[in-house]
Amino acid sequence: MSYHVIDPLTGAEYRSYPDATDAEVDQALATSAQYFEEQPTTRFERAQHLLKFAQIFDDQADKFAEEAAHNMGKLFKEGQGESHAAANITRYYANNGAAFLTPKPYVYGPNDAHAQLEYAPTGIIMSVEPWNFPYTQVIRVLAPNYLAGNPVILKHASSVAGCADLIQQAAREAGMPVGAFQNLCLTHDQVARVIADPRVQGLAVTGSEPVGRQLAGLAGENLTKSTLELGGSDACLILDDAEMDNAIQEAAISRLRNSGQTCTSAKRFIVRREVADEFVAGLKQIFTAQVVGDPMDPKTTLAPLASKRGQEKLAQQVDLAVQNGATAIVAGGPVGDATGFMPTLLGDITPDNPASQEEFFGPVAQLYVVDSDDEAVQVANATPFGLAGAVFSADEERAHRVASRMATGQVFINKGSTGIPELPFGGVKNSGYGREMSDMGIMEFMNAKIVVYPK
Repeated sequence: MSYHVIDPLTGAEYRSYPDATDAEVDQALATSAQYFEEQPTTRFERAQHLLKFAQIFDDQADKFAEEAAHNMGKLFKEGQGESHAAANITRYYANNGAAFLTPKPYVYGPNDAHAQLEYAPTGIIMSVEPWNFPYTQVIRVLAPNYLAGNPVILKHASSVAGCADLIQQAAREAGMPVGAFQNLCLTHDQVARVIADPRVQGLAVTGSEPVGRQLAGLAGENLTKSTLELGGSDACLILDDAEMDNAIQEAAISRLRNSGQTCTSAKRFIVRREVADEFVAGLKQIFTAQVVGDPMDPKTTLAPLASKRGQEKLAQQVDLAVQNGATAIVAGGPVGDATGFMPTLLGDITPDNPASQEEFFGPVAQLYVVDSDDEAVQVANATPFGLAGAVFSADEERAHRVASRMATGQVFINKGSTGIPELPFGGVKNSGYGREMSDMGIMEFMNAKIVVYPK
């Protein structure tokens, strides 16, 4: 067996990587454990490595973007943007991570005795990451844990094995010791074995809900802490006083970013009836103007989906939604000989339609027309997911009131949701638990140890 990288445009194998042997897995665990015990570098030195790591992502953005285009079909310009985003996350932790880990003083008792909260690394972190953002998803885990002193073993999606290899090359070039970060092409059985190893003290997973449940279960059996980011069916609320040009543009950009294969993209447009016709007309104009094609071609505005299987699943979801009463307001669907998919807008979705409870991982949006802000919030919360959302209104206080009632990990006002290094990222309900980025991201796998002094 091996990790086969299939070019989405041609359907042909682009590269392949052999599975790790059991001996290689054992060696990787031993090397990471030795690195953790010895802690051969200081936080200052690790910060310098991260700064060099970030510079590589900036300087070699074209190289990273081309590999992503051939691995999972990402638009070249989006791949460049992701490479720079990975640099920004890395640089953020290089510049701020040490301060986040500064011991915190406490006082206790009637005489104000002293105590100190210290943050210590806990051990090897197993990182299981998806194909849709092959660089930033890895860096969100690697950068904070490297700065903190936790070694990371990466199991990346097999379809982006080439991207994973580039990350490891960059880590070595930046000066990271081998034990600090290792990329392994693991089988499912090997993943379970790594999670069960007592030297592994953390599991970070981004992926589908079924994968998250399975891996979190393995972690739970071994009392290993886990964080999960499992996708969503993100609500975008357009209130009746929204600035429509901005709302339409931001909604379209959010839904079509990365060909709609983004966990935090707006997937359900919940629109006040007063402005629904205007919103739909604007969205339809943008959706139908998209050009599907080669992700390396500057003329392409919408890259193909990452795989044929993903294209087929998306088409089946649309068909099932229509069979259950949905209307195709914009009838897109599979296009071309590769894995292209034109944007689709579905309306008339009732609560008993399976589409109302599913994530559509591609350029398919749902429209819900509502008559009040209360109804908008009710529809927004009527899914098992809760990752991200957005509210558009000219009245920011009104938008904030609505946002505060949404059951989700983050809400953006008058812009589409995105990842920002300074802000915590994560979800609730079936979208997972735990947080990445910001100061919260570096704390997830640290031992917050209180040292208590006598009176």
